[in-house]
Amino acid sequence: MANLRTLKKEIDYCLEELVFDCDMAICFQPSKEQEIFDLMRQAVELRNAMMKKVNNPAEPHNRSLVRKHYAALRVELDNEFEKLFEALSEINNK
Repeated sequence: MANLRTLKKEIDYCLEELVFDCDMAICFQPSKEQEIFDLMRQAVELRNAMMKKVNNPAEPHNRSLVRKHYAALRVELDNEFEKLFEALSEINNK
């Protein structure tokens, strides 16, 4: 298992990549600016929720449960940001 600092950096990295892609989409399609801003807001809310989950494991004194918690967070991180990137692609394809 990677350390906590790495997991937090991965969350921030995913957010940065999505925001960068959203900025590029706004540059090329200014008519879809509001939809893209809404997607960016969702991404920031997701990042904040993920950070709360990272900082507050359910059972902090049980190492086995903490490891399972962080493994589940990593899977959730991948799935949720994948959904946001797909939503951005759908906005661009309209």
